[in-house]
Amino acid sequence: MSNAPIDLTGKVAVVTGSGRGLGLAYATALAKAGAAVVVNDLDEAVAEQAAKTINEAGGRAVAEAVAVGTTEAAERLVNRAVEAFGRLDILVTNAGILRDKVLWKMTDEDFDAVIGVHLKGTFTLARAAAVRLREQGEGGSLILVGSPAGQRGNFGQTNYAAAKAGIAAMTRTWSMELGRAGITVNAIVPVAATAMTETIPAFAPYIEALNRGESFPDFLRKGEGFGTPEDCAALIPFLASDAARDVTGQCIGIGGDKLALWSHPQEASVAYADGGWTPETIASTWHTSVGREPQSVGIPAPKFPEA
Repeated sequence: MSNAPIDLTGKVAVVTGSGRGLGLAYATALAKAGAAVVVNDLDEAVAEQAAKTINEAGGRAVAEAVAVGTTEAAERLVNRAVEAFGRLDILVTNAGILRDKVLWKMTDEDFDAVIGVHLKGTFTLARAAAVRLREQGEGGSLILVGSPAGQRGNFGQTNYAAAKAGIAAMTRTWSMELGRAGITVNAIVPVAATAMTETIPAFAPYIEALNRGESFPDFLRKGEGFGTPEDCAALIPFLASDAARDVTGQCIGIGGDKLALWSHPQEASVAYADGGWTPETIASTWHTSVGREPQSVGIPAPKFPEA
């Protein structure tokens, strides 16, 4: 196993939603590996400060404040990379919002806003990046950000789970479409202490302790795969590097001390009936054939040690 440093010198990345949290960790990790980075955030001051922090640490970064979701925003971010650094090699689609409500309380506006940022935002950005990367003719990396909610569903997150499931599907589709151009497409499934997870009561005390300078216990870092944004960021430079040229079309989980490959949906069990099925024959065999072991739904509740 080689421990040679990942070197992204000469590469240029766009990281959306990178003014703070996970996105900033991704941008910082890319810059440390040698890539120049376009930092993006809705808030211009936040984006500028993030770029300044990266530059002061010896990296190269510029800021571009724009809300993702539209073709115009996507092209603006790609053009910013080309104008500032001469090219584009890496896209990380991290920007996102939440509008959580149960189905019967979710409004059209709640649904459209989340789908617009996560799903359409990922689509428009990937399309703009693919056009540029194919023109350059030197390959590249699209790194899309998924979620456990998109893999398993999550209570109160119709819009978010649907968007993230769509991102997983787009990952697999685009890996086929862009393969001949040498462009890899992967989705990461991060789990980390963020402003969002801090609102989960079970995690809150541990995140508060982390903010006081304490470390997460092993049962969180290993058992739950839950750590800091910086833990998740390690995956980004790898996927953008030559070491991952043969890694594409995958959904890869990371968090704490845990790295995982998510399975793609596939048939779990099958049954056959000569001449085809009727409603009655399905009913008579369901519980003893394909329905014998139903698939689970939802993100498993964290397992904490007993006090």
